[in-house]
Amino acid sequence: MIRNKYISLLFIIIVTYIAPAIGSYTTNTFKEPWYSEIIQPSFNPPSWVFAPVWFTLYALMSLAIWKVWIKTYNTKIFKLYFVHIFFNSLWSVIFFGFHQIGFALLNLVVILIFILLLMKDYFKIDKISFYLMVPYLGWSSFALILNISIFFLN
Repeated sequence: MIRNKYISLLFIIIVTYIAPAIGSYTTNTFKEPWYSEIIQPSFNPPSWVFAPVWFTLYALMSLAIWKVWIKTYNTKIFKLYFVHIFFNSLWSVIFFGFHQIGFALLNLVVILIFILLLMKDYFKIDKISFYLMVPYLGWSSFALILNISIFFLN
């Protein structure tokens, strides 16, 4: 594994931002007209909100895992993080690509479990990393409520 702290940070950032690249491509390609035709809850944020929020969250996630990595070189946590990123990137494919609201909901539950597992490990190793994940947990919890609402409305 990568032990140079600057190369590891670059690697983490690149791999982490592959997830939104996949999600963005899928969303832009398959979102419409399907998404405009489904019933959405009144609290659904406007589309322009998602890109800056996710950009910020991915930066915080990258910094959190990097701080843990350079303190421990724990490959278990590192692998857990990247498996989590895989499921994170799958959500857009499932929801926008395949239009499977219920399956996307299940995937989101898996993502939340990964977030909690990572936060539990981070708390033991680096409290700042733990706190860097709090906004991601909050946003993902909101996404769960949004996904549940869309599921029941459609």
